[in-house]
Amino acid sequence: MRPLDFESLFQAAPGSYLVLDPDLVIVAVSDAYLRDTMTVRERIVGRELFGVFPDNPDDPEATGESNLRASLDRVRRDHVPDTMALQQYDIRRPEADGGGFEVRFWSPVNSPVLEPDGDLAFIIHSVADVTELVRRDKALLEAKEEAERANTAKSEYLSRMSHELRTPLNAILGFAQLLELEDLGDVQRENLHFILSAARHLLALINEVLDIAAIEAGRLPLSLEPVAVADVVAETVSLIRPLADQHEVLLISPPQSPATHVTGDRQRLKQILLNLLSNAVKYNRQGGTVQIGFEPAAGERLRVQVIDSGLGIPEHALDQLFVPFERLGSDESGVEGAGLGLPLSKRLAEAMGGTLEVSSTAGQGSCFWVELPQAEGPVQRAERQQELEAPAEAEPEPESPLTVLYIEDNLSNLQLVERVLSRRPGVRLISAMRPQLGLELAAEHDPDLILLDLHLPDMPGQEVLRRLQAEPRTAHVPVVVLSADARPTLIKELLGQGIRAFLTKPLDVKELLELLNTIATERAPAG
Repeated sequence: MRPLDFESLFQAAPGSYLVLDPDLVIVAVSDAYLRDTMTVRERIVGRELFGVFPDNPDDPEATGESNLRASLDRVRRDHVPDTMALQQYDIRRPEADGGGFEVRFWSPVNSPVLEPDGDLAFIIHSVADVTELVRRDKALLEAKEEAERANTAKSEYLSRMSHELRTPLNAILGFAQLLELEDLGDVQRENLHFILSAARHLLALINEVLDIAAIEAGRLPLSLEPVAVADVVAETVSLIRPLADQHEVLLISPPQSPATHVTGDRQRLKQILLNLLSNAVKYNRQGGTVQIGFEPAAGERLRVQVIDSGLGIPEHALDQLFVPFERLGSDESGVEGAGLGLPLSKRLAEAMGGTLEVSSTAGQGSCFWVELPQAEGPVQRAERQQELEAPAEAEPEPESPLTVLYIEDNLSNLQLVERVLSRRPGVRLISAMRPQLGLELAAEHDPDLILLDLHLPDMPGQEVLRRLQAEPRTAHVPVVVLSADARPTLIKELLGQGIRAFLTKPLDVKELLELLNTIATERAPAG
């Protein structure tokens, strides 16, 4: 049998290896290491490591030599392997190839070889040249950053343009509505109807563009809290039913809605369902059906389905549904739209931690569904934590009753506050699910305290606050904000605008009760 030539085997090994003696003199090197470092065996064996591989003198921030020396010192001291982090260590190019240094990245490991008595005999310095991998990663990162910059620029441009369009559109809608109050002939009134209809369609388009731009820029404000799905579905069905009747489409509500809450923004969930139901009606066939259904989904989520008996969508076209401004079959359908509803709805669902998906069979119909995480209802949460237990000692009846106005569109939150206030004798709760109604009730009833949600339909909570403070009849009433949007900057801003307190959702019941006690004490007559 032919004897093994270990030196030849070592030199031919596929890995890049260098063998050093304890004084860091090179004693052996593999062919792969020579190729990776553009060196010749006869010119480096017998020389000190750093005499062969110095730092790049043109790079004042080079740390390759110092890092490698530190690692080798640890091996010489501790006699254990040392794995280094990824290193930039530039390699000298042969003079025949132009000289100078070439940027290289390495993943090095230094391992000791010990004598039988435990003394250090050699150090095996093994490296992997990862230069191309680092360059690819850097190129991908630069491409990603460039794409993000382009996307941000596009979103900012869309936002600015949309805002600019709103100014003349505001004048068109405003003066058109003034004309609507005039005594017009039938033809003039019909012409005015077309102007108003087109202007409102353009306004809806601008709002959708603004929402998409805000989502892509990460600036869309969301109030994520437990939302009673059945309430939102019932509201959207009632809003869509006249459209269904107009198109002679049967709208079928679920026979039994689940008493389930999901985590989401109530207004945005309503926006998604309105879009799905509106599409299901408009793209249906005469005499068709639209059915709403519920079913549990994986990961403790709830699925809300909208199933139609329309013409269906070919499988190859499904992905295009969620591309902005892409309208499949719009020429044949004659349905107005800009192709933004579904892309916006999908982005909204994802921003709330959910999904929006579709399945369809051409000629039979489609099923769109939105899934959101299930959540515990506010009242159930409070009862579980036993925060609504009757107090050990009955609260004394206040000498004058306390009137509290709560402006909130989420029925579950209204029910919770109603249960909380029922524990305090002499407290009367007035509720308003619409901002304008809340402003009117505040002026009419002169409440002792106003509880205000920020994410309301038709008017933002901050605008409600501004109007309350501008109205002499309500300017003196303390306002407490109850919101799931607990950004520190927002809280600081609102406190600076004069609110009494900012309570975050999920609601701390004891905190609200203590606040009521404080308000009652302040309102009690002296003496």
